[in-house]
Amino acid sequence: MSTDSRPLSPHLQVYRLPFTALTSISHRISGVLLSAGSLVLVYWVVAAAAGEQAYRTAAAILGSLPVQLLMFAWTFVLFYHLCNGIRHLVWDAGYGFELETAKRSGQMAIGGAAVLTLIAWLIAIF
Repeated sequence: MSTDSRPLSPHLQVYRLPFTALTSISHRISGVLLSAGSLVLVYWVVAAAAGEQAYRTAAAILGSLPVQLLMFAWTFVLFYHLCNGIRHLVWDAGYGFELETAKRSGQMAIGGAAVLTLIAWLIAIF
């Protein structure tokens, strides 16, 4: 018996996820990335407690350009998770479920995360 004539269900490669679904998935992924990035913070604190040589080594590693770029991305993830968490709190209060409102609040969460990331890094640099 051949099943070639049966229609196939849409697959993720064919089906385009709605924007709100993408922001929901991104929120979960950002939580995981924050957990992983927190290990870097723990390493820095432990190095500071371990003495001057350990701290210098940690400062050299964390001050390198590739790690700084990762920290910039981690900062964006932190602020995205924060802004999207506030969005979820508003939803928990029963507001913002209309499709256009949910899409707009997702865009605001991404934009807010970008602005907050730039402000944080500008403050850190100067």
